[in-house]
Amino acid sequence: MASRDAVLKKPKDTKGTFIKLLRYLKDFKWILAVVVVLSITSNILSLLGPSLAGNAINEAAAGAGKVNFDKVYYYAKRMLLFYLASSALSITINVTMMYVSRHIAKKMRKDVFDKLMRLPVGFFDNNQAGDIISRVSYDIDVISTCLGTDIVSILTSIVTVVGSFCMMIYISPWLALVSLITIPAATIYTTKMRKITQPKFSKRSRKYGEMNGFVEEMFSGQKSIVAYAYEGKVADKFDKINHEAADAYYDAAYYGMTMGPTVGFINNIGLSLTAIFGSVLFMKNMIDLGGISSFVLYSRKFSGPINEIANIVTELYSALSAAERVFGLLEETEEVADTESARELSNVRGNVEFQNVAFGYVKNKTIIHNLSMKADAGKLIAIVGPTGAGKTTIINLLMRFYDVDEGQILVDGGEIRGYTRESLRKAYAMVLQDTWVFKGTIFENIAYGKEDATMEEVVAAAKAAHIHPFIMRLPQGYQTVISEDGGNISKGQKQLLTIARAMLYNAKMLILDEATSNVDTSTERQIQKAMRELMKDKTCFVIAHRLSTIQHADMILVVDHGDVVEQGDHESLMARKGFYYKLYAAQFE
Repeated sequence: MASRDAVLKKPKDTKGTFIKLLRYLKDFKWILAVVVVLSITSNILSLLGPSLAGNAINEAAAGAGKVNFDKVYYYAKRMLLFYLASSALSITINVTMMYVSRHIAKKMRKDVFDKLMRLPVGFFDNNQAGDIISRVSYDIDVISTCLGTDIVSILTSIVTVVGSFCMMIYISPWLALVSLITIPAATIYTTKMRKITQPKFSKRSRKYGEMNGFVEEMFSGQKSIVAYAYEGKVADKFDKINHEAADAYYDAAYYGMTMGPTVGFINNIGLSLTAIFGSVLFMKNMIDLGGISSFVLYSRKFSGPINEIANIVTELYSALSAAERVFGLLEETEEVADTESARELSNVRGNVEFQNVAFGYVKNKTIIHNLSMKADAGKLIAIVGPTGAGKTTIINLLMRFYDVDEGQILVDGGEIRGYTRESLRKAYAMVLQDTWVFKGTIFENIAYGKEDATMEEVVAAAKAAHIHPFIMRLPQGYQTVISEDGGNISKGQKQLLTIARAMLYNAKMLILDEATSNVDTSTERQIQKAMRELMKDKTCFVIAHRLSTIQHADMILVVDHGDVVEQGDHESLMARKGFYYKLYAAQFE
């Protein structure tokens, strides 16, 4: 949860964020140029209406009891024609801008997703999935809406304000001067409100991100929530977060929605002054009735956009706050690029060595310190130790999800930072305790990572993982579609699928991080036996809590507080009656 200070802070760079948004419009500059021309034309046609209305009124008033309806109809027909043409152009402009905004949102989402693929694992460890999803969906939708509607509205409003004011001066400079009295008041009010509302819209975006993160987290753990009868407490916590999000929304909307009516009230004061002074000028024959009518219509056109701009500015603040979050993600530090001298890791044998490695996820807080170990090619290396000893961290370092702070890790005699990340990671197959399957057929899930896999290879891997009989009992066998995140199969079956996937993947090294925690002990032993056959001449790293399952390992590394305190096979470690002996005894006591 973000701290209160973080929630209340103002946007860092409004101007910079706006410039970045404009860059997304660069690819559509010619379309936007046409939109500008059409908008000016549409507004000019619309601005001719009040003038024609004034002419029609003068014709009716000048008849001294006999109205020249032909002239009145003439002006009325022209007004109708101009307004129809103006409306047609407005529709064209809106459709065009919706096309532009749709493509910009598409490009922005692609940029964000591509960025996410280049970010280090640490970013996802430190940020809620729901908050990231909120930036990809909600925030970009807010930006798209702004680009699709608000930009056109602002352009239209500017043309209308300038055009109306020019016509007002043409009709009566004195009345135009009276109308200007209220403009400074509206401008000062809008400027002050901007400083108040913009931080509130930033807070609203952050609160929605926090709420989405909490919801995503709770949905993923729904079974545990029900099992522990924790529904009430979760609901209470959600109520609190939801209340904060609703308050943030109300706070932003309250101030935003008051801007339009307040500016409208200021403009109406100006309209009242226009009516009073217009009457005085009419009595002194300084303006005719049609002129007053046209002037009032132009003053409404003049004040209306100012009122609308106040509402649009509120939406712009919301869009800028959303854009700041999106661009904040786009500007996150990417995974450190491979050095220019980095080479491909090829002809992998699987010799791995840690030399005096020190590492901490947070600066000045070391988790692994002075770790040295050696794993020969083709051997099964088990890593055991109490919770928090640093077992999974060792795996993260092997895969270069994080880089060591001190020391070095060697693969086949070469320091891993000297290899390209892609080639290093392709040298490993990995099965984690947190299984991941995607919506697709069982065949596609097992073949993931090996695009050219044949059905025979997939079936062989499934048989080795002891999942083949289960698959054959399904209605479509290997073509059965798994629902999103594997909701229609058990957790153990998902884990067996991911093990089959790892078996199929042609890698010289295998990492199993509690990979068989969701299967029974008998099946686990069968899988490990089959895996040893399939993984001959391949280096295997296994993290296991059930020590009975790793007795056959070639080497057992006993880790405690970031150090390898013991190493050897099961028999030798038991004979020492040291740390491993105590762990083993504790499990079987």
